[in-house]
Amino acid sequence: MPKSSKVPVGADPLAEGVVIRIRALSPSLSPAEQRVAALVLEDPSRAAGRTITELARAAGTSETTVIRFCKALGLAGYPDLRLRLAAESARESVRDSERGRVVGTDIGPDDTMEQIVEKIAFADSKAVEETARQLDVELLEQVADLMSNAGRIDVFGVGASGFVAADLQQKLHRIGRYAFAWPDTHVALSSVALLGPGDIAFGISHSGATSETIDVLSVARRRGATTVALTNFPRSPISDVADHVLTTAARETTFRSGATASRIAQLTVVDALFVGVARKHYRETVDALEVTLEAIGDHRLPSSRGANRGRRK
Repeated sequence: MPKSSKVPVGADPLAEGVVIRIRALSPSLSPAEQRVAALVLEDPSRAAGRTITELARAAGTSETTVIRFCKALGLAGYPDLRLRLAAESARESVRDSERGRVVGTDIGPDDTMEQIVEKIAFADSKAVEETARQLDVELLEQVADLMSNAGRIDVFGVGASGFVAADLQQKLHRIGRYAFAWPDTHVALSSVALLGPGDIAFGISHSGATSETIDVLSVARRRGATTVALTNFPRSPISDVADHVLTTAARETTFRSGATASRIAQLTVVDALFVGVARKHYRETVDALEVTLEAIGDHRLPSSRGANRGRRK
């Protein structure tokens, strides 16, 4: 589970879905357990129909390893895993049949442009849906509280995550929050070295293993700032330097590693956080949005300005 999140007594630790959980925890498993995870993720329905002996043999490991894999997921044992996989596979089958054909597969060299568009749209919508389903709402509320009261917020990410960092900074800055996003690692390190208690360093990394982002959070933490990570993998290295870990649930395909699916999933969390912070300063937020909109009004065409005024009313 993400740091700072609490599971109520009797609550289901895999309420978000066992397949999502396997995908998120896979990098932190042992090599033998990862082989089991890969087999399950490759075809959850087929895995649900296998005995523990059959699954262990197919993964080239032992039944004991399969049981450890189940325990790592928070399951009671292998029968529990089979039941959950069967139930989720049935639900997925119904959803796929409603769409007319299965589009949740990887993009192939013979796909038409129509198929490519449909598969990308499916993957992106799935990333948003599954991210929302597994998101720890209590932890999200806690982070929004911290951000709304922070003296200063530094946001950092590299590559595709850097665009998300810039988006969060721009949103916060526009409603009067004291926020910075640095695209250069050296400048970011220099900036977070000036943070202290009451400030926040927010690191974004899909893999959770981006060394630059981990370094930035490490420095901020040593200075006494609160550190927050947004990643797809809750047991990745970035969790070791984060006080709070928010997670996405995006799956990348052959041509889309580090691309839109992960970014859209991250933006879903960022938008929820922004609105959560804005809600806590509602009147000030509305005033700030009005003032900033007026400030750029002269840079819009007359018809656009009229349309915006109509929407505000």
